[in-house]
Amino acid sequence: MGHNRLGALPRTHKWLDVVELVDCGGSSAAVADATLDAAYDNFAEGAADPTLVHTVWLLTQIPDAARSGDFIDAMRRLGLEVPTGASPTDIATALGAAVDSAARDRARPRSDLGEMARLAAVETLVGVLRDRTPSLFGPDPDAGQRALARLATERQFGGLAQSFFARLTERVLTHFVSKELPQHVGVGRRFETLADQRAFKEAVGLHAHQAAKIVEVFAGTWWSKAKFDRDLTPARTERFVAYAMKKMRDEIRRGAA
Repeated sequence: MGHNRLGALPRTHKWLDVVELVDCGGSSAAVADATLDAAYDNFAEGAADPTLVHTVWLLTQIPDAARSGDFIDAMRRLGLEVPTGASPTDIATALGAAVDSAARDRARPRSDLGEMARLAAVETLVGVLRDRTPSLFGPDPDAGQRALARLATERQFGGLAQSFFARLTERVLTHFVSKELPQHVGVGRRFETLADQRAFKEAVGLHAHQAAKIVEVFAGTWWSKAKFDRDLTPARTERFVAYAMKKMRDEIRRGAA
């Protein structure tokens, strides 16, 4: 599902630092930090990426849509076409399709970060809703809607945001780092087996998920305040995304110290 158009790994001094860390057996935290440092422009510009912002804005809206009197209509007004008795997969698929549709309506094509954001949001909804749905194929047709509605609290939205930013950051880190990892697999190299390489990528992902804890409380508080102010707008969401991205980057840097 999805696609990547990031191309070859840029050959700057910062990217060479990443290569050296891999060669010398650098820790996952150190490699993650060097990767983010090298990709600084991607993250800085990405904070205002329209697809990323729209994706996060949809995540701020759909929990309350699930609490409305007409769930199907409320979701449709957000651009999500969900069937009656929608499963977690149905809801997540509708979110991905809505992000796709909004991206096609813009003059410029979706960015790589925007695509990663779409995939991260789909994965997040599937994971979060499945955890809150007793049976994916049970007799209760409204279980998915109720699970989604339970996300409409400060604490639950904070958890949703944490999961999203963790998955997004993991995608960015593992994608860029994986450009170099195949060059370091073999006898006498950093990764003697593919299993070693896979374990390293998993460690980088774990580091991203741990760093995302920094977003949880902040996101929940922000969402609650914006909702109280009746100002859960795309403009306010863009400012939130910019600050959340900065907090993520700073936290990963701190963890690599």
